[in-house]
Order: sequence, then structure tokens, then C-alpha cells
Amino acid sequence: MPIDNTQSDENYLEVKDLIKWFGDDPAVDGISFKIAKGDFLTLLGPSGCGKTTTLMSIAGLHSIDGGSIRVGDAMFTDPESGIFMAPENRDIGMVFQSYAIWPHMSVTKNVAYPLEIQKIPKDEINDRVADVLELVGLTDMADKMATQLSGGQQQRAALARAIVAKPRLLLFDEPLSNLDLKLREQMRVELKRIQNEVGITSIYVTHDQAEALVMSDDIIVMSKGHIEQMGSPVDIYSKPVNSYVSNFIGVANLLEGNVKKANTSGGEADVEVNVAGEPITLKCQLGAGLKQGDDTVLSVRPENVHAVREPDGAAPVPGEVTSAIFLGNYVDCRVAWGDFEWKVIAHPRMGLKEGEKVYLQFESEHMLAVQP
Repeated sequence: MPIDNTQSDENYLEVKDLIKWFGDDPAVDGISFKIAKGDFLTLLGPSGCGKTTTLMSIAGLHSIDGGSIRVGDAMFTDPESGIFMAPENRDIGMVFQSYAIWPHMSVTKNVAYPLEIQKIPKDEINDRVADVLELVGLTDMADKMATQLSGGQQQRAALARAIVAKPRLLLFDEPLSNLDLKLREQMRVELKRIQNEVGITSIYVTHDQAEALVMSDDIIVMSKGHIEQMGSPVDIYSKPVNSYVSNFIGVANLLEGNVKKANTSGGEADVEVNVAGEPITLKCQLGAGLKQGDDTVLSVRPENVHAVREPDGAAPVPGEVTSAIFLGNYVDCRVAWGDFEWKVIAHPRMGLKEGEKVYLQFESEHMLAVQP
């Protein structure tokens, strides 16, 4: 197997031009990305976008039709060179949606199993199992049978088994989707804490954008076998490259428009939108690849739309509250402007009511013109 000692920790995992076909359709169509050693990367997208196929290709559970996958100095697969490392030789830990722990074994036995296969000395096995059970908060459950654990505890046991052998890569296939909402929110934080402590490079697959935002160092948003955007959670949320990413990550108001004026050096633009035959120009930030005259989509997050009863600023947009749903620390509003309905986050103290006339105001630095 070829060894490349020039690879740095910054390019610890490299997926290059990955192609995987199922029948006549490419599930993954020539995607490439790199991540640094110790990072937590999330593959995010709807069902059928190629994220799980990518994960399984890295694990060696799918052969690939083109491209290559390398981790550290080990080439996992490269069809052009005839290289395919067997899954059991890739030194990968996996955590599945279904937990996949053995019901006839105790928690300790489940976690110790990967070390027993490697014929690690018994004293070392005992020490490492004890350490990892403490890490995941299952010390008191060490002697319980797997069937006696709750869903969240079983997932912790599966995680402990995945990390006890100190793999070079940790893969997660929607591991929290079987848990209830409250436990899922708790486990997001716990998984990230544990990954930070052990420092294992991790790839996480989910369709849940909240999980991606909470847990990731970097996110890859996928669609139909392609990568739409890769970046930090903050960049993906605040600087989406197109309307697909903007709409998939969080909630956004998306208005079709045209770039009437563009300052490519300063990154600012005037975008004209037209609702119910009424053109209005809104100042915003100019997204990548756009120039004057281009059709665009104006993306505005609900928390960046300010509903007021008296206008105070340039170009206020008049509207009518069509719904106001109290959700504790905020009110989820819908405000009609012609045939367009704005999503607005308002403070409960405003006391907005359905049918009330309001004005909407915006800050240009929080509005982004993106590719349609």
C-alpha cells in the first residue's frame, strides 16, 4: 500500500472526485473535500442526497466507481490504482442509528469486544473499558445487560464501544434519530463533548440542521449527489451560497429579485424585488458570483426582520400580521406584504396580534443576495 508522508494533519481525511453509481443514477457525483485531524464534520442533506453513501464509502461498506479516499498515510480506496482496503482493516469506529449492541452481553462485554478481538491484555482491557464508561457516563451500568438500558444509554454504550479501540476515524450514521426530542438535544451536546475529549476525527451524517449547527466544526450541505457548500456552522447559516442552502439551514425569507447596483469590492448591493406589482429596492450584502444585472434571491433570516408599529428608517415595508404564535421567549409571526408572507421573530413584549398593521424594517448587513 502506498505511503505518502507529505500529508499534513490539516488534510487528514481527503475524499477526491468520489463517484458511486446505483443502477443508472449516480448517488454521489464527483465530490471532493478535506478535513483536519481531530475535526468534527457533518454531512447534511435530505434523504437521497448522497450523504450516507459517502459515509459508507469511507467505511468500505460500499465500493466506489471513481475517485479516491485517503485517511492519514493510508489510501483506503482508489479504483484506478486497484486499491481497496477491507473495512476491517481501516481502523474505523461506527455508531449507527439502531445502536447495534449485542443484547446477550453486558455493557462491559459489549464495550470490551473490539479489544478482545485485537487480543489486548486483559488488564489493559479492564482499564480502557473503565475509562471509556466513565467518559460516557455509564460506570454505574457496567454490569447491566444491554436490554436493561434506555435508548439513550444504549447509544452511549455504542459510542463507548466505537471509541474504546482508539480508531483513526469515527463515523456516525444518524445516531440520534431514534431518541425523543429532549434526549436528542442532550445527546448532541454530550457527543460533541466526548469527541472533543478523545480527539478522534469524526464524520456525522444527519438530515437535522439543528444537530449540524450544534455539533460541527464544519458542515457539508449536499443535494442530489453534489456538495452545495462546505464551511463552518456560522458561515453556512449566515453566508449561504444559494437559495437551497439558505432554505435548508434554518428558516429564511426568500424573495426573487434583480441586482440593480453592485459594489463588488465592498460586497454591497441594491436589489429590486417586486411584490404585487410594487417594486422596492432593498440594500443588502452581495453573495459570491453575483454582479449587476443578475437575477438573484434575497435571503433574510426571520430574526433579522424587525416589525414596528411606527416606521423609523429608510424604505419601511408595510404589512399585516396574519398569525402570531407565542413560543415562550419569542413570538413566531407571519406578516403579509402583497402576495408574499414574511416570517418574523418578534419579542413577546410587543404583543403583536393577528390582523394588526405593522411596518417591517431591515438592516442591510443582515440581508444577503444569493444565487437562485
